[in-house]
Amino acid sequence: MRAYLLVALITAVVTYLATWGVRFVAKRYNIHPAIRERDVHKSPTPRIGGIAMLIGLTAGFLTAASFGWFESIFLNPGPIWAILGAAGVIVVIGILDDLIELDWTAKMGGQMAAAWILASSGIQIVSLPIGGLTVGSFGVSLAITVFLVVLIMNAVNFIDGLDGLAAGVVGIGTFAFFVYTYLLAQQTSPTNYFSTAGLLGAVVLGMVAGFLPHNWRPAKIFMGDSGSMLLGLLMATSAITVTGSIDPATVTRNDLLPALIPLVLPVFVLILPLLDLLLAVVRRLRRGKSPFAPDKEHLHHLLQDIGHSHRGTVLVFYHWTAFVSTTLLLFFWLDLPQVLVVFGLWQIIALLHTYWPVITRLNNRRKKHANN
Repeated sequence: MRAYLLVALITAVVTYLATWGVRFVAKRYNIHPAIRERDVHKSPTPRIGGIAMLIGLTAGFLTAASFGWFESIFLNPGPIWAILGAAGVIVVIGILDDLIELDWTAKMGGQMAAAWILASSGIQIVSLPIGGLTVGSFGVSLAITVFLVVLIMNAVNFIDGLDGLAAGVVGIGTFAFFVYTYLLAQQTSPTNYFSTAGLLGAVVLGMVAGFLPHNWRPAKIFMGDSGSMLLGLLMATSAITVTGSIDPATVTRNDLLPALIPLVLPVFVLILPLLDLLLAVVRRLRRGKSPFAPDKEHLHHLLQDIGHSHRGTVLVFYHWTAFVSTTLLLFFWLDLPQVLVVFGLWQIIALLHTYWPVITRLNNRRKKHANN
């Protein structure tokens, strides 16, 4: 654990300093897009934070490579190089989109190219822990992997609309996923707790921790498409890496749910972003627009419409992310009935938090009516 914490700390420091440097350069040379109608900020703000995140990612990998603890991961550096290559592609695509607004087909092509780099290097879903199910062919495995990576990248990208929103949601979800990978490593390999998924989790936590102070309201810089898609890419890679390390033939009925966590956790953590993505695509296609055409009808916009402040909306997303990810982790320690009790009670609290402005308004109206 100390090795992971050290990697996360160094990554956070490098990301923080790199973000400060990117901010300085962007301000010096006026590298920031004009404010758009759908934007919630009122002053020009750089949207190239993904560059600093990529620097942090590289620093995290270099730090881990210098430690003997992670030797087993770097004996075959192919996957690490593939992750860095895919990250580089997605950051370039994101920066171009932030600065000149690429056509959605070009953006999608870049996302698929980054996902293909990962899949072709061997980072693929080749088996599922459901009755020993194995994906039938390399082509099918590659297609499933590319689809999952692109889906999660776009889900994270879609919620990057408020200060600190995407970074915090990814940070909370990644922390839960890191705990899961660490517990899994303890169970499957008691003498070696180090894995590629665990390393990715520590690095992403460091990236988010280093970037968030610059991005918290009022944000001095945004991660932009380059940063949000990079975080989505790394989340998907972690999930795929863990899934590939589980032998479906050894999974018993009692172990099935814990074995499925690497697949369902990223989806459940991003359940609001994924719902937002689905609703946006349906909404835009019904209007005859591109599924990537921007608007101001995302879930975070709707939460503000019902009365949440900017920061309050962000905290609602944090709450739901913590609720879902923590509940899934409880299966490691509690039985199903106990987890369901926690889930039910916490869900009520989360719903009250979400609709509290509406409840408050209705209560005030009731009091006003009673006084009259």
